[in-house]
Formats: sequence, structure tokens, C-alpha cells
Amino acid sequence: MRVAILTSSRADYGIYRPLIKTLNDDPFFHVSIIVFGFHLSAYHGHTIDEILEDGFNVDYKINSVLLTDDENSLSSSIGLTTLKFADFWEDHAKDFDLVFCLGDRFEMFAAVIAGLSYGIRFAHIHGGETTLGAIDNVFRHSITMASKLHFVATEAFAVKVRSLIEERNDKDSVVVSGALSLDNLGQLKLLNNNDFFAKWQIDLSIPSVLITIHPETVDADKNSSHLHEIMAALTELKNDYQLIITMPNADTYGSIYRNAFKILSKEYPEKVKAIENFGTQSYFTCMKEVKFMLGNTSSGIIEAASFNKYVINIGDRQKGRLYGENVYHVQANMAQIMEAVKSVESAKANTFKNIYYSGGAADSIIRKLKSLS
Repeated sequence: MRVAILTSSRADYGIYRPLIKTLNDDPFFHVSIIVFGFHLSAYHGHTIDEILEDGFNVDYKINSVLLTDDENSLSSSIGLTTLKFADFWEDHAKDFDLVFCLGDRFEMFAAVIAGLSYGIRFAHIHGGETTLGAIDNVFRHSITMASKLHFVATEAFAVKVRSLIEERNDKDSVVVSGALSLDNLGQLKLLNNNDFFAKWQIDLSIPSVLITIHPETVDADKNSSHLHEIMAALTELKNDYQLIITMPNADTYGSIYRNAFKILSKEYPEKVKAIENFGTQSYFTCMKEVKFMLGNTSSGIIEAASFNKYVINIGDRQKGRLYGENVYHVQANMAQIMEAVKSVESAKANTFKNIYYSGGAADSIIRKLKSLS
């Protein structure tokens, strides 16, 4: 079976990684990786390098997005990506039996929409979820409706996908695979503290907080006031913790967060570490060792429970997603954030059930693909 993988950023590649490895290891499949979007941006860490370092071949590269991040730039990037993929599918639509797409990014939406008129058979991963604080919600559901196969993380998300594709009367196309990124836990050997320090010059034996904060893209004009509150909290937190900040994704007004984090790390280089892209191995290593997580990233909702970490989730970006008992929700308010920190500090260490884990997501996907051949 000729399978292609659409990957546009670090956000989806870390999730795809176990699937790509499993597909490559099975002679039944011929795998092509299509890299586009922010993977090719030096400003965002040139994350195509992570794919190559993992030993995977990149078969196609498509430059498709602008580097500025206001509303007009995002809309223009959607248009540009659609145009680039119109040409790509014109030449390659018949080269693949199935094309994987993942998640809810605007550039992923554009690549998929461009393939509709060519009859591309898309398989969507992580459909059916809800994020009310991000316009990605619209992109995710649109990708679902454009896809023929669906691999979702929980039964609740399967119900949502089935409702979206109800008129097609094709409920067997929906498979509850669990969260694919969690397969990395069985495949990746995490770094020890010495190796992590050698690679990043960050000492994980120091009490630390892992922070990932993206802009909210619904009511985007509130990002400046949100950032003011968040920075006040971080300035206070640095007195007790080493702050390890991973830079935000490329979203509307993400640069205002990025610039603020860079300034903070330059002012307090011993206390604040700003990292463009850890890669999956180092990110999971860091997650394992820190005291807790803070921000509004999906990894706090989906992955942190597997490391038995408490998470302080800020704002509405992840609002609507299912979450476990390890997650505390607060608004972008300095007082609320610090109160949640106190709650986490006083909470007992716990073993959490991860509601997104079902075991062997990649294997579930492979079984479904082979059943269709």
C-alpha cells in the first residue's frame, strides 16, 4: 500500500513518529513523507532536521507559509498553501493509496482542501476533539469531513466524528486508536540528566517547571492582556523554580509571546531557559523530570498524565477537550495561576490514569489499513 504522511510542524511530527516507524518497518507499506509549512522555517527551528535525525527520508518539500503572524498573514498562508498543494496534487494525486493528515492546523487544512477535487483518500488522526479557544476547531472538523478514514483518541471523539460524517453512512471508517503520541513512550529511550545537560545545558536536578504557552486565536485581541498576566506569574515563579519554556507554535500573534519569553530568558539566564524545539525525546525527558507543567498546550492534556504530572492549564485554548484529574484550569490571571501553583505544590504525588491511552495506537491503525486491502 502506498501511504503518504502530511507533516507541517513539530506539533504533528512528534505524534506521527511512532506511526511512521511502524509503517517503515512493515514491507506491506511504501511510505512517502511530505514536509511543508513551518518545518522548513529557520525562524521556527527548521524542524525538518528532527525528521532526518530520526532516520526517515523526506520525499517532498513544499514551501508554503509566511513568517509574519497577523490575521492577514494567516489567511494569506492558507491561500498560498492551497495553491502550492493544488500544483502538488496535480502531479502526485495518483501516487498514493492513502494520505495521512493530522490535527487541526490551518496549513494542514489548506493541504487537505486542495486535494478534495483530486479525490485524495485522506486518513485523519485526532479528529472529533474540541478546542473552543482556538480557531483550529473549525479546521479540525473541516479536515474530518474531507477525510475517508478517522483514527480518534477516545470513544467520545468517535461519537463526534460519526455525527460529522453521518450523511455518508460510513461509521466503520472511524477507529478508536487512542492517542498516537503515547506510543512514543514504548519506543523512545529517554535521556538521563547528564545527557540532557550535555545536549541543552539545562540541569534537570534543579526544581523546574515545563512551560508551553500558545496564543489564543479566538478573541485574539486579548493576547496582550493575557501575556501581561502570564509574565507577572512567570516573574514570580522564577524565584522558586527553573523555568523551561518551549516556544509557541506559529499562530496568530504568537510572536508577542515568543519575544516576551526571549527577553525574560536574557534577563534571567540562570533561571529561565527558552528552547525553540526540544524534539520528542528531550521534551518527554523534560516532562518526566519537572515538578509540574504550566501553559495551554495539548501535551498537558493528552500526555502529562502518563508521566504522573500535574498541569496548570491557562485560559480557553484547550477548552472543550477531555481532561484527567491531574489538570487544574485557570484563567490568564496572575493571582489564579499562583493559587493553582500552591495547590499543585501541596498536592500529594499521584498515579494518574491517562484517558487518552489505549495501548498500541500505531498497531490499531496498521490493522485497519490492512483490513481494507
